[in-house]
Amino acid sequence: MLFNGYAPEKFFDEMMTASGAARPHYQRIMDHLGEFEPTEWAQRQTATDLAFMRGGVTFTVYSDSQGTERIFPFDLMPRVISAQEWAHIEKGLIQRITALNLFLHDIYHEQKILRDRVIAPHYVLSAKHFRREFMGCNVPRDIYVHICGTDLIRDHEGRYLVLEDNLRCPSGASYMLENRAALRRAFPNLFQAARVRPVDGYARELLKVLQHISPQNIGSEQPNVVLLTPGVFNSAYFEHAFLARQMGIPIVEGRDLVVRDSRVYMRTTAGMMPVDVIYRRIDDDFLDPSVFRQDSLLGVPGLVNAYRAGNVSVANAIGTGVADDKVVYYFVPKIIKYYLNEDPILPNVDTYLASETQDRTYILENLEKLVVKSANEAGGYGMLMGPWAAKAEIEEFRKNILANPRNFIAQPPISLSRHPTWVGDGFEGRHVDLRPYILYGEKIVITPGGLTRVALRKGSLVVNSSQGGGSKDTWVLYNDD
Repeated sequence: MLFNGYAPEKFFDEMMTASGAARPHYQRIMDHLGEFEPTEWAQRQTATDLAFMRGGVTFTVYSDSQGTERIFPFDLMPRVISAQEWAHIEKGLIQRITALNLFLHDIYHEQKILRDRVIAPHYVLSAKHFRREFMGCNVPRDIYVHICGTDLIRDHEGRYLVLEDNLRCPSGASYMLENRAALRRAFPNLFQAARVRPVDGYARELLKVLQHISPQNIGSEQPNVVLLTPGVFNSAYFEHAFLARQMGIPIVEGRDLVVRDSRVYMRTTAGMMPVDVIYRRIDDDFLDPSVFRQDSLLGVPGLVNAYRAGNVSVANAIGTGVADDKVVYYFVPKIIKYYLNEDPILPNVDTYLASETQDRTYILENLEKLVVKSANEAGGYGMLMGPWAAKAEIEEFRKNILANPRNFIAQPPISLSRHPTWVGDGFEGRHVDLRPYILYGEKIVITPGGLTRVALRKGSLVVNSSQGGGSKDTWVLYNDD
């Protein structure tokens, strides 16, 4: 009843095969949910929306005439991943974060990969987030990327591809947890029947990672961990507060911290409390006005000195943004091959570099057919969707590419997989991606699921919440064996 009239159309559909049959790992869910009447489903969707509103599950859109604070759009229909698919994803993500961590250690020390010309040095040395100040600086446990959100998509054949890596301050984990809580409330009997793996251990595992990287000089004492936020007006403040509460650690702003004798302290009503680990949700540029941007009111003067002295740990490590650069993304398959002598388990999307003459010529001749991205933008900003763009926008990007080719890459549009999504009176297909969360501490832990983002506008390929996207709960199933 509920799925009457739904068809996979010409895209890879997560739930149905091209013939309209349910994929095996969706069968149990479809059998259960298919018994609902559309009116009953609409009521549960409305109840969930109200719960999100009352719970303050929000994000912020800057420069919006309708107001900045928005309820995070959530679709009740879950995205389901089989145990076999997840094993493949997990293996590929572990390979990727391992190689990227080795790459970061190398470029801030011996730079072998540059000397061996696997990557031309100018690509790394000219990267916006390459921090020369940290050449030769050792980080605790030699781990640079402690929290990573890697965006995956599926092409028309259903292959998982990596769209980008988010290595600086990846967001969205709180929505993954809130989505799961919402689905448990909406369908309390379905989880046990579907045999869905839990995600509620994320905050516990994150705290373990942060404690694992505490400075070695604090001995056996329990390290003091804080979450550093830009403040309540940041787009991800809900998440900052949520995760701090889940981990049972203080949430602080820069003004709450002070550095004395290369040690970081938190101001409290009981006096100064030493801080050992900072889970920062602030970009490098704003962390310490005495080293980076002098106009920053968000950071902590002297923090970098304490960091260099080994008296405080920062997650993710300062300087990880160089591996977040979309130009460096182009080289990740080579990075995996260089450090691990393996082929990528999860391939990249085909990518062209505007700084390469041959690629630039191709890009400029085919702007109306390509997706063009700025190397260091996020959230769907700084992007040209060529097939859907106006001529004026295309010409503006042409000028920008010619003026600064290092700052742009281009990719062919990928027909992202689609998933049934409630649109008010029934289900229609909407494009989705997947952001799993990888934690790197004493071991690498990947939460079984992640944030499925969905382009709620019909035909849109842009899933970012700031651009009109929403999310779904992601169910990874236990193996039936």
